[in-house]
Amino acid sequence: MANSPYFCRLTHEGVLAIRGVDATKFLQGQLTCNLNYLADDQAGLGGRCTPKGRLVSSFRIVKQADGYLLAMAAELVEPLLTDLKKYAVFSKSTLADESAQWQRLGLSAAGFASAYPDIALGDQANAVVTLEGGFALRLEDGRVEVWRAADAGVPALPEVGLEIWLLAQVRAGVGQLFGATRELFVPQMINLQALDGVSFRKGCYTGQEIVARMQYLGKLKRRLYRLAGSDQPPAVGTELFSPVHGSSVGEVVLAAPSAEGCEFLAVLQGDAVADGRIALGSSDGPNCRLLDLPYSLDSDREIKR
Repeated sequence: MANSPYFCRLTHEGVLAIRGVDATKFLQGQLTCNLNYLADDQAGLGGRCTPKGRLVSSFRIVKQADGYLLAMAAELVEPLLTDLKKYAVFSKSTLADESAQWQRLGLSAAGFASAYPDIALGDQANAVVTLEGGFALRLEDGRVEVWRAADAGVPALPEVGLEIWLLAQVRAGVGQLFGATRELFVPQMINLQALDGVSFRKGCYTGQEIVARMQYLGKLKRRLYRLAGSDQPPAVGTELFSPVHGSSVGEVVLAAPSAEGCEFLAVLQGDAVADGRIALGSSDGPNCRLLDLPYSLDSDREIKR
């Protein structure tokens, strides 16, 4: 299925818009990512933290002429909108939930090439190209998001369920915050810094001191891993257990069904991973096996962004 032409509707996410002459200045002090790396043809990943460095949202961010669009789990749009509005009162910026104004579709690489043969979209992650009434955005594994007006037609491709899209996201190793995991993780726990979603050079933002300390002092004990080992996809936030600890050693971040049962991303403690005995849901739950991620962590590279 991965190489077949298809599209699916990204109904699990919403869109938060921040527009206005001060949008860049305002968001630069609020988000983990460096907005100076974004351009009309380059999007990115990012997060919003509490003062204690805990993520309240993660998102894909797209620059527009008058501001930015943030795509995130639908249940996180309203809380983030409320949160940011408290800090935007003295800024020439407007914030709004624009979820209903956008049709967001996920296309396989083959599907995009078939549906838009005349559109030249770069192969690198986060490349953006303008479409009639919207734009297309390349993801880390070659898939494409197409954003157009809510009443736009859909491409003449086979439509698949969201689970196909989420399985590809799991295999790409792209963690994501949902309501059940809000405020559980610092950005590095979901490997956000490995995907250029955290800047360590741009200066202060909410939670920056905690996030930087984790990176420079090397005290992070938990991070994102890819696993398999259950007949059904576990719910986001499901705990994992290991005999090396008497309590939970991690939580499920994202899960999807696969041909052999399911695959999922989870934040896990390093010593439990080294031991290798990981159970889902309870100490006597299904045994899980570790799978590879398509990238590696490189702190030297990460701190240069």
